[in-house]
Amino acid sequence: MQVIWWSGIALEAILLIRGLQGKLLARYPVFYVYILFVWLQSLLRFSIYHARPQLYLPVYWITEYSGVLIGCAVVFEIYRVALAAFPGTARMARNLLAFVFVMAFTKGLVEIEFERALRTVQSLAIIALVALFLFYAIPFGRNLRGILLGCGLFVGISVIQLTFVTNTASRFNRFWAHVSPGSYLMVLGLWALHLWSYAPNPEPKRAVRLEEQYQRIAAATGQRLREGRAYLAKVVGS
Repeated sequence: MQVIWWSGIALEAILLIRGLQGKLLARYPVFYVYILFVWLQSLLRFSIYHARPQLYLPVYWITEYSGVLIGCAVVFEIYRVALAAFPGTARMARNLLAFVFVMAFTKGLVEIEFERALRTVQSLAIIALVALFLFYAIPFGRNLRGILLGCGLFVGISVIQLTFVTNTASRFNRFWAHVSPGSYLMVLGLWALHLWSYAPNPEPKRAVRLEEQYQRIAAATGQRLREGRAYLAKVVGS
């Protein structure tokens, strides 16, 4: 576990250094803020665990929940970068994501399942974006593909852990206690491999009608709203 812990800290530092050298920080600022946060979090947890073990649990949960919230911001950045060529669709996606995240946040607070609710929405948002790109044959750039792969793996494992893994001392839970940290090293490896240098998203090989379809939906929705307001005005006037 010590080897896994220090290996993770080293990989996070490499990601930050390569992000600075490769001028990726300005292109994915929220993602690198997240990596910096996790790096500092790892150092803090390690120090508290050995120096003040009685404080480890509160520090762990404070940093864990903070990481979940920053992870939500990373999902928004993924959509911003992925849909940069489709501003209307990007705006609709951001509004929808904001609504779903607020609903999940509220549900998580009420049912005391804050982390699982937000992690589940993150995983569904990543799956939806990948499905959208595959459906319209939009290519992924190396950087974006790496962020998506890493985030998808990390969030997916987090959802499994939060849903199925309990605190009881079963053989499976002991096995999972080693799988989870090891999988995070795999996530960091994917990010380091795909974010070693900047690679823009390639242009689609054929025309993508995504924005045209959004404009048609927006126009039809606007027309329905205008008709609804006009009808309401007549009802109130009568």
